[in-house]
Amino acid sequence: MRDAVWWFVVLAEEENVTAAAARLQIPQPTLSRRLGRLERQLGSTLFDRRGKRLHLNAAGRVYAEHLRRAHSELVAAEEAVRELRAHGPRVVHLGFLHSFGTWLVPELIQRTRAAEPGLRFELIQDAADIITAKVVAGDVDLGIVSPRPRDAPVSWRRLLRQRVQLVVPAGDPLARRHSIGFSELRDREFIAMATGFGMRQLLDEASAAAGIEPHITVECQELDTVAGLVAAGIGVALLPESPDRHLPPGVTALQVTGIDATREVGLIWARGKALPEPARQVRALAISR
Repeated sequence: MRDAVWWFVVLAEEENVTAAAARLQIPQPTLSRRLGRLERQLGSTLFDRRGKRLHLNAAGRVYAEHLRRAHSELVAAEEAVRELRAHGPRVVHLGFLHSFGTWLVPELIQRTRAAEPGLRFELIQDAADIITAKVVAGDVDLGIVSPRPRDAPVSWRRLLRQRVQLVVPAGDPLARRHSIGFSELRDREFIAMATGFGMRQLLDEASAAAGIEPHITVECQELDTVAGLVAAGIGVALLPESPDRHLPPGVTALQVTGIDATREVGLIWARGKALPEPARQVRALAISR
């Protein structure tokens, strides 16, 4: 039933018949006929036509907003029926990056259990791209990742923004400075997270923006390991500031200039799929943080 309204929601978002038909996986003429039939039934156009582009007019915006609410209610109704039929435990499958396991995720679970004591969590920790893939596949209800996934069919809500700093060995000449331009690191050896992790993506993007090729000597899968290797004098690294992370002895942090030295942390869930009622509760608590 919800497919009967979803097609218009998608068309309203895309404002392009070709793009909307591809997203809906239906032939373009079929979508055009649906729109024409709907406008005839309503006795009003919903889009202004400008060449091949569509632009929602006043009537279309009103209609789209009502259909978005209707779609959300239909999704919730389907999920409620499934849960009544299943009579299973109230479980939320939550995926997140390792670095959020000591503060952000425990805080969210604590708040959730205070509101819903019977709720149970199954947790999965991995790299950002793997968590995103699991959310898309339906293996995970919600994911906490950074940065925002690109080109993935997920919805995103930012939870917070973290400052990113450069960490260097305490004996390094850079340790006497308070800040450094990222382009000055052209010849330095980096300790980096492995490909697929959010901090690796941030390093790669910062390097591309500064026009440098980072010399990566060691790749890791834990931020604490990165800090330990910096303390040992193996190289320098970008690390996010965290309320629970204390840098080990032998490490100094500097502000970084010349790049966007922050990272967004956000909640993701599969776009266009029914989210179980327990997961919707957790989502509401997370975004009200």
